[in-house]
Amino acid sequence: MKRFAVIILLLLIPVVVYGETMQVITKENAVRAECNFFSTVTVMVKYADALEIVSTKGDWYMVKFGGKSGCIHKSALDKTAVKLAKSESGSHAASSDEVSLAGKGFNPQVEDAYKQKHPELDFNLVAKVEGYTVAAERVSEFIKDGGLTE
Repeated sequence: MKRFAVIILLLLIPVVVYGETMQVITKENAVRAECNFFSTVTVMVKYADALEIVSTKGDWYMVKFGGKSGCIHKSALDKTAVKLAKSESGSHAASSDEVSLAGKGFNPQVEDAYKQKHPELDFNLVAKVEGYTVAAERVSEFIKDGGLTE
């Protein structure tokens, strides 16, 4: 009977370790079919989405989200995400973009200081690049046509 109890306990340990939920800390990210950046996207997740951790593989988490499963890089998740809410004074709260950038060390003061040190730079180009998106299917075609591998 002791042996049976030990086996059951050992089987439950991965559930305890990996049954946790983590939140997306980037504006948007891809859950991929395999644990590499060139793999096809199974589902897109957004800031503060909760993902169930199934296991780890190197720098990747194997996760479940919205009935789908796949891999996401560890840098896109954290155990807690900042909650966005209006302040008691009713002033506007930070956007998810602002919170994501602040988590990476960026804020309006840092950006302004950098602009002052580098007046020759055209930051409108940064906004233009940030607004440019490429469909996952096109990225997959590019990888395949170029013979790229991880």
